[in-house]
Amino acid sequence: MLAVRYSVGPKYLAPPAPTATQWQQAAHLALRAPDHGGLHPFRFVIVDDEQRPALSELFAQDAIRRGHTAGEVDKARARAFNGPGLAALVGRVREGVVDVPVHEQWLCIGAALMNFLNALHLMGFGAKALSGASVSDPTIRTAFCADGETLVSWVVAGRPMRAAHPKRVDAVSRLIDHWPPR
Repeated sequence: MLAVRYSVGPKYLAPPAPTATQWQQAAHLALRAPDHGGLHPFRFVIVDDEQRPALSELFAQDAIRRGHTAGEVDKARARAFNGPGLAALVGRVREGVVDVPVHEQWLCIGAALMNFLNALHLMGFGAKALSGASVSDPTIRTAFCADGETLVSWVVAGRPMRAAHPKRVDAVSRLIDHWPPR
C-alpha cells in the first residue's frame, strides 16, 4: 500500500479532514520514527477551521512585509484555507546532547513527518507537506513555536479527488551504490 503513496496537493483534496482521533493516530505512528535518545524532537499543531482566518491574516502580513503586491497578498491569505485539514510540524533540535547529534535529531523529525504522511495515506487520506516562506516568518513562527523550536512545514490532508501519481519516473538504480565503488 505504501508503494502507491504520493503527495497530493491541496487543490486535489476534498473534505472531510482527518478527525481529532485520526490526527492522533497519525501522530502515534510518527512516534515510530527512529529517535536515538527518545528526545521526540517534533510535535504537530492542528489548525482547526475556526482558526484559519487568523492564520490567513498572519500569512497576509508576512506577504506584506516581504513587499508583495496586493494580488500576491490575497494569494498568501488564501493559503491558510488550503486543504480540508491543516497541521503544522514543529521541530525542537537540541544542541550538545551527548550521543545524539543535531543531524540525527533532524533525521528523526523527517522520519516522523514521513510516518505521519504514511499514516494519513493508510487511513485513505491524501496529504502533502508544504513549506515556503511562511515557515520562516518570525511572527508566524512565534504563533506556533516555543523558544528553541522551528516551524518546519505545513501538512495538508483530505480525501483525494483523483488517484495519486508520481511526478517523475522512479530511478531506484541511482539510489543504491556499493562501497568501495566498483
